[in-house]
Amino acid sequence: MEHLMTRQLDLILKEGGASYDWKVDFEVQPQYLDSRSKGWLEGVMDELGGKGSFPLFDKVPVNFKIGRTIILWDDELAFNRYRGITFKSEMYEEFQFTFSEGHKRLCRTYEKEALKVGTQQRMWEGSPLATRIFGKPSEPGDFHGVGATGWKLLAYNHMQVDLLSRIHGYKLIRLSPYETIMTGGSLKRLDQLLINPKEEQRSMLFGWLMRKLA
Repeated sequence: MEHLMTRQLDLILKEGGASYDWKVDFEVQPQYLDSRSKGWLEGVMDELGGKGSFPLFDKVPVNFKIGRTIILWDDELAFNRYRGITFKSEMYEEFQFTFSEGHKRLCRTYEKEALKVGTQQRMWEGSPLATRIFGKPSEPGDFHGVGATGWKLLAYNHMQVDLLSRIHGYKLIRLSPYETIMTGGSLKRLDQLLINPKEEQRSMLFGWLMRKLA
């Protein structure tokens, strides 16, 4: 579903005449990480139960880049208790990301949707790096003990992207399936609008995105 959502967003931006890059990376400059930034990463890793040094991206993959603004699509798996833990970091008070309060609420509300898509072993357990950092995962769906190592690494990585985007001078916009937009006299979820938007809906969504960039 994520690929459908980002393909539709690509079409909407293209039709609207936006100048942007799609599916690009930005290089991480390790020297930008000061002691405070490292402390935030280490603190979240500790809160998630991780052991050892915290991993750091060499490059950050992004869905869309418009000037100095990055737009990322977060799918259902991004909203769960572990991502909620990351939002407790002092970093979010310091930088005041526009999405953080809304995403925090979604983590409390929509974990059941994450469970629908995230109990397959490759998602629940994650990569070898996830199990090396967090240990042997619990059985799929069981949050007691270690819980979902793949979900934990994903949550840490999302927080890492939030931090790296900011210290590299980018504005970050995170879009969620659960965001609602008033159209046609009623509120509709963003993911539902993006499945097969009509021409007037694509135009409306382009204007909505441009307002977010302001």
